[in-house]
Amino acid sequence: MENPKLDDAPYLDLTDPGFSIRSEEVRRAREQSWFARTPYGLAVLRYDEMKEMIMHPSLRQGSYRWPAHNGTTGLWSQWWLRMMLNKEGADHARLRRLATPAFAPRLVSSLIPSFQALADELIANFEEDGRCEFQNAFAEPYATRVICALIGFPHDKSERLAELAVEMGYALGVNYAEEEPRVDAATAELFEYTQGVVAQRRKNPKDDFIGALINAAADKSAMSEQELFDMIVLSIFGGIDTTRNQLGLAMQTFLEHPDQWEHLAQNPDLGRQAVEEVMRVRPTVTWVTRETTEDIEFRGLEIPAQTTLHLFSQSAASDPKYFEDGFDITRKQKQHFGFGGGKHHCIGSPIARGDMAEALKLLSQRLKNISPDGPANFLPDSGNTGPLTLPIKFEKRSI
Repeated sequence: MENPKLDDAPYLDLTDPGFSIRSEEVRRAREQSWFARTPYGLAVLRYDEMKEMIMHPSLRQGSYRWPAHNGTTGLWSQWWLRMMLNKEGADHARLRRLATPAFAPRLVSSLIPSFQALADELIANFEEDGRCEFQNAFAEPYATRVICALIGFPHDKSERLAELAVEMGYALGVNYAEEEPRVDAATAELFEYTQGVVAQRRKNPKDDFIGALINAAADKSAMSEQELFDMIVLSIFGGIDTTRNQLGLAMQTFLEHPDQWEHLAQNPDLGRQAVEEVMRVRPTVTWVTRETTEDIEFRGLEIPAQTTLHLFSQSAASDPKYFEDGFDITRKQKQHFGFGGGKHHCIGSPIARGDMAEALKLLSQRLKNISPDGPANFLPDSGNTGPLTLPIKFEKRSI
């Protein structure tokens, strides 16, 4: 479409509770046009356009407007506006530069044994039973205890951290305004935990994630005390929620492709590639939001300033121009967008890739003949998605 007209573009109703990012409706829209109209602005559907848009210099992070859309001004809203995710320009670059050492490959490598030990412990709790509810038995405790290991919280706090992450997560739902009191209460408690950990760690320094952030904040002119706490809270909240959901989506995808599960069991070196393929076909973050900072022209389309753009990462990473149908962990693919891209690329992605790879490798080596054990319950298949419950059955694999 050389000179696309807005009114000619397909329309996708993202407010429909039944809308699915993986639907035939979206595939037809992608075939017709590189973009679609939505109640919230424009959706970008194809790989080339998303790859270019996510790096576009006239786009900024779009989620900063969420509190204003909901008329909220409480503790969570204040944190949301302050944190690195929603900063731009020099502030964003400064915070990202200071935080980067906390996510260094050296740190990820040092955590691999603890990821393996944790996965082994959790699997041992249910492998003799032949069935489990995967989210409760593995995905949530694994995601939470990985964060506990990362930040130095004792394991007995993991259950409460998971509860706080769920409570804070209501801020990202359509009923945020009504849920604001419970969201702010959870946010206050998490900040209290965080401040206690920082105070304790300053008395007993360690060369780890928290230690790296504390070192970055040693120069108050570089990173303020508030920015230090904000960064840690973001790591906890984001790390628990996305890892839990992505592990559940990985298991659900392997349930649909048991041959790939067996292939991973026999070839554990494919663990990292399995994570990439899962995040290509079934990412928990199904789109990323951007906003134009000025009037722009893109592929012949005039886009006014302050237009919201939803970059459909799941749709782009299954664009038939570059990707074959199906799920194959042995096939190297083009870059997916499960961790976003550009200057707002997920800073915690090295840790997420590492912990999920170890989990999937060990699960496949301990459980065989996996299959559903009743209906699963999922969040809406758009925005941030994942299983709420995922009952599975299996046989214990001989070691």
